[in-house]
Amino acid sequence: MKRIAILATNGFEESELKSPKEAMEKEGFQVDVISPEKGKIKGWANGNWSNSYTVDRSLNEAKVDEYNALVLPGGVINPDTLRRNEDALLFVRDFFKAKKPVAAICHAPQILISADVVKGRKLTSFNSIKDDLVNAGAHWVDQEVVVDEGFVTSRNPNDLPAFNAKLIEEIKEGKHEAQHA
Repeated sequence: MKRIAILATNGFEESELKSPKEAMEKEGFQVDVISPEKGKIKGWANGNWSNSYTVDRSLNEAKVDEYNALVLPGGVINPDTLRRNEDALLFVRDFFKAKKPVAAICHAPQILISADVVKGRKLTSFNSIKDDLVNAGAHWVDQEVVVDEGFVTSRNPNDLPAFNAKLIEEIKEGKHEAQHA
């Protein structure tokens, strides 16, 4: 059985965690919500705090070799918090080093900039962080979903159907030898 990590903390865009999680569980994958701290994390929806989600494992308990892929939901607060957490950046980098699929949506690529894994990669994101990604060496395009050797990105919650479909396809394909940081 495939086991997937979703890395998030308070302030994640709720639809960007909930929708991929449900789509992957429907495929029979085990999906763990990973966060710097145990307990619950609160989502963000329609400009306000939303539902709480149970954290399955803390970041220091989670090991990359136990997972087949990593999903990074966006939101504005969530990536800004995670990109300042060295353990989170190490966790993200290790997925790239292990050549495993990584998927990021909306503002989540901000974490990837701080993890120093976007240089030379083709991707998309929420349009307000385009300049940050280009300045970090990424090849940014405006498409609903972009796949670059096991690296899946989308722009916003409207892209979730395409994002989820490509994410599942990449997980089923497994490791990508050309996946790199």
